[in-house]
Amino acid sequence: MRQILYIHERPDWPHLTWSDEELATTLALVRHRQGRLLGQMEGLGFDLRAEASLSTLTSDVVKSSAIEGEELDPDEVRSSIARRLGLDVAGLPMAGRDVEGVVEMMLDATRGFDRPLTEERLFAWHAALFPTDHSGMAPIHAGAWRTDESGPMQVVSGPMGRETVHFEAPAAGRLPDEVRRFLEAFNQPASLDPVLGAGLAHLWFVTIHPFDDGNGRIARAIADMALARADGTQDRFYSMSSQIEVERKDYYRQLEGTQRGRLDVTAWLAWFLGCLDRALGSAERSMATVLHKARFWQHASRHPLHERQQLVITRMLSGFEGFLSSAKYAKLAHCSTDTAWRDIQELLRYGILEKNPGGGRSTSYKLAGLDRMIPG
Repeated sequence: MRQILYIHERPDWPHLTWSDEELATTLALVRHRQGRLLGQMEGLGFDLRAEASLSTLTSDVVKSSAIEGEELDPDEVRSSIARRLGLDVAGLPMAGRDVEGVVEMMLDATRGFDRPLTEERLFAWHAALFPTDHSGMAPIHAGAWRTDESGPMQVVSGPMGRETVHFEAPAAGRLPDEVRRFLEAFNQPASLDPVLGAGLAHLWFVTIHPFDDGNGRIARAIADMALARADGTQDRFYSMSSQIEVERKDYYRQLEGTQRGRLDVTAWLAWFLGCLDRALGSAERSMATVLHKARFWQHASRHPLHERQQLVITRMLSGFEGFLSSAKYAKLAHCSTDTAWRDIQELLRYGILEKNPGGGRSTSYKLAGLDRMIPG
């Protein structure tokens, strides 16, 4: 008889166990931090909450794809999310089909957190991720469970012929029962803290690995759906995927160790809670950025800014790379360099921009500090 290698091969699978005692302190701290962040966000106006949620969702989509080695354009992601939420998309590019699919899945998961998760929703998410029925150049079964026609589903790394097998998923014939049990457990009334439920659902789904591709992204969307349930709000103010991307090596190491272990998943849940705590800490720092933007606009709006200037300032406040120049301004605002220069001179007089040291062709500008902005 072959030695048991993976958690799903154990006789009592999927009856996962953990130590509430070992997790209690960390869980309490995370839940307190979670509640404090949500309380702070509730104290903000609608526009600031919308901006914070838009930034969080954008980061979540971009980073969840980056974990799998897929690079999405953040501006396209932001554009797609903003348009779907009825927010301003001025100056942002139209999103491609690859971006639209990931955004569609994420918004359905988080904004529809109170609806049951079903096979139909999972199929729709998968089809949205792979609208061409291809993953790269490889054809896949989009919107359908994987089959064993090309061999067992394995997670591997390394050069061809010398691959390292990190994990082998359950055989395709087991999938109907495996998915049914997963969905029944996920949809039943909460019998444990929903944050723990998010960690368990993530591990359980990615262990089943029911699709040809996209299992990691869907598992993280399911975790976000469970966290939205825990928060009781459609708005997202922290990004678990962003933190997982930072800790990607440890993330995969934790998954592999757990999937090769026994049914006690205390170590995985401890890591998940710690990662969530660090995600909340990052969100608190991001909130400070959102508040800075709000205070900046309070000062800037005292001046008669026209649409071009507002557009450029918005972009500079939203992760603008490097410094502003007349050429960059002209490109962003779709105007001539002469018009850009005149606009910049006005912003300098208003104290909204500051000129950096240097001159000539290297002349560049940055946003002024709030304490140096000139009252209107």
